[in-house]
Amino acid sequence: MRLRVSGQQTGHKYQLDTIMDGNYKRSGLPNGNILNTFVESIIDRNEAGISVARSTITNELGECALVDVAATIAAFNAYPRMADSTGIPLEDAKKEITLEMRKELGMEALLYEE
Repeated sequence: MRLRVSGQQTGHKYQLDTIMDGNYKRSGLPNGNILNTFVESIIDRNEAGISVARSTITNELGECALVDVAATIAAFNAYPRMADSTGIPLEDAKKEITLEMRKELGMEALLYEE
């Protein structure tokens, strides 16, 4: 949701369906391939992949970017888990503004209904 809203604020157009098909060039996300490799390595707990991705990010984007990327991944990993584990439901307003995106990504089946 945030990427789509950020795009509306900055004028960038992101193709969310590329999340599913892996076509990062088409995504519109600068350095999407580098960043996604880091994310996937972390999620897969692939230590060698993490090391290579960290080096690539540092060499291509700088040390500050590596810190920002790692912090963003940690935040996106932690916040939903905290909400999910405590049973916090998705607010009605968020249900409405994320409906199109959830359909696009096939997430409707994951939405907890009260």
